[in-house]
Amino acid sequence: MGRKVGSEKIKREDGFLYFVGKDGYVWKAPMKANKKGRKGKVGSEKISKRSGFMYYLGKDGFVYEAKMKNVR
Repeated sequence: MGRKVGSEKIKREDGFLYFVGKDGYVWKAPMKANKKGRKGKVGSEKISKRSGFMYYLGKDGFVYEAKMKNVR
């Protein structure tokens, strides 16, 4: 699985997708069914991203990194 890289716990809301943006901060974006939601920055902790790794928000609310397969 992945390795925990973030120390900030982020509370999830229904109807949003969460991702680590190019700037290194966690963002939320509304799903297609969520008409009233708006995109916005959620976390205040900056994650330093490395090439060849994927970053995601785990079920426990922390940011994880996992090595991508077939990346040169």
